[in-house]
Amino acid sequence: MTIPELPLLSLSGDETQLLTALRSDLLSQRFKLELLDAYFNGEQLVRDLGISIPPQLKGLHTVIGWPRIGVESLEQRLDLEAFRWADGTDSADLEEIAEANDLYDEASLAHLDALAYGREYVAVGSGENDDPPLITFESPLDMTMFWDARLRLATAALRESVEDGVRIATLYLPDQTVYAAEADGGWEVFDRDIHNLGMVPVLRMANRQRTADRIGKSEITPEVMSITDAACRRLMGIEVGAEFFQAPQRYILGVSESAFQDAEGNPKSAWETYIGRVLALERDEDGQVPTVGQFAAHDPSGQTKIIDLYARIMASQLSVAPHVLGYTSDNPASADAIRYADNGQIKKAERRIRRFSTTHRDAMRLALWFRDGEPPDKSRRIECVWRNPATPTVAAQTDAAVKLVQAQILAPDSDVVLELVGLSEDQRRRVDAERRQSRGKQLLERLTQEAAEPASEVVDGDDGL
Repeated sequence: MTIPELPLLSLSGDETQLLTALRSDLLSQRFKLELLDAYFNGEQLVRDLGISIPPQLKGLHTVIGWPRIGVESLEQRLDLEAFRWADGTDSADLEEIAEANDLYDEASLAHLDALAYGREYVAVGSGENDDPPLITFESPLDMTMFWDARLRLATAALRESVEDGVRIATLYLPDQTVYAAEADGGWEVFDRDIHNLGMVPVLRMANRQRTADRIGKSEITPEVMSITDAACRRLMGIEVGAEFFQAPQRYILGVSESAFQDAEGNPKSAWETYIGRVLALERDEDGQVPTVGQFAAHDPSGQTKIIDLYARIMASQLSVAPHVLGYTSDNPASADAIRYADNGQIKKAERRIRRFSTTHRDAMRLALWFRDGEPPDKSRRIECVWRNPATPTVAAQTDAAVKLVQAQILAPDSDVVLELVGLSEDQRRRVDAERRQSRGKQLLERLTQEAAEPASEVVDGDDGL
């Protein structure tokens, strides 16, 4: 990163103290966040109980991706499609900001981090030159904030990054945003964005909040971690069994040493002896035939049953159907049973939509504030348009919409009908444009017909005379 050629300034004493406190908070949370990240990526270190794993296999690493499956299956139900004004006025200004920031694709990344880490941050700032305001989603690994629980507002926030070997700290304050680079053990300011908003332009997208914990909690709970570790150990047990006990052990009683030698009298290797399918053995001195047998091979079915049990327990923790985690049974679940199993996750998704919508709306209002220089009118409410997390079939959605129209609850040409049918925001706009075009053609045809009617009447009158 090339730092602009501006006069280097120093942070004030209060700013330095605040930056230090925020950095301490950021670093104190990093270990826990990296642990959650490890479970999400399947990179966690499973604690060995030191009983069944031989020393030769201490480096064996098994992975079960249940935490990632649970988090991603919930995030895939959170599809933000559009922003619009609730009063029905033109929403082109909201769409311009959203498109300039690639907000819909970026929002899916923010939702995934919020579910995995328990929180995500949204920073708003001025755009370059005449560009729309900038909205960015920041990982909690790089950003933290101080929070006023009574006002439900941030009092200060910090983002830290390393760009081209230079450590950059961005300090967000109620009146300005300070950009500083680490130099000679201290911080040198290279830019200040004086916005005078009276509030910190950073928002927190928190997951599973409580009144006593506004920071948020991850979907990867301690229960999920514990069950994942237990299942990994069972899977590792299957690997050890396959390595040492899968092939049956054989035994031979009453055989001479020559049975283990080749034609030249040299001892056969253990592998040659083991893989021999047919053993040609001679009688001993007393004329007795050697006894040949084998021990039962290792049966992994007991271990797989335990893993299936863990899958069912994990399904209840993540609110997903057991088959999503790989659990199968002799009697497959019916369609109704699968839909019932999804109810918990659908309700989860609806709650996340409500919570995350608040953050998205506030971010859009901050962006309008940066653009216009004044806060938007509070009486004008912004709506976030989401795809239905229940993902019903097209037939079911269409049937519900038709019944509402037949009951005269909705008008046939209402945009709400198109939304209930399940059309995306872009598809609804195309339908609306086609409707306007069709109405325009009909109006033009009617006007043309009305203009031709008087001339026809005059001609008929002349013929009568």
